[in-house]
Amino acid sequence: MIYGIGTDICDIRRIGATLARRGDRFAEKVLGPTEIEVFRQRREKVEARGTAYLATRFSAKEAFSKSIGIGMHMPMTWRSCEILNERRGKPFIRLHGELATWFDAKGLVAHVTVSDESDYAASFVVTEKIESR
Repeated sequence: MIYGIGTDICDIRRIGATLARRGDRFAEKVLGPTEIEVFRQRREKVEARGTAYLATRFSAKEAFSKSIGIGMHMPMTWRSCEILNERRGKPFIRLHGELATWFDAKGLVAHVTVSDESDYAASFVVTEKIESR
């Protein structure tokens, strides 16, 4: 059964401007431990790739917070939710700490998709409540 749906669109140029103003502090506030490594690797190769990666993660976390119905309020925090990719590229959500505990206790599972173009990143999340059998 669908528990919630969330979507978000993010202006990549705005993320780039924030990075220029605040430096890595912004990325470190938004990205979890695995995400920050990927961000740095991508940015090292091509700066625009790192910025787009950060924008897609920002967008996906906003969409996820909407799909669970609590927005950016505890136990939802930027770093407690990571948007990672399987080996073949499919994105998935990894939760940490209180958010993971809260999410599991509710019997939820989430599906995420992210996309980006030159100026915008967009995300869509569907959260399901798993019915006990």
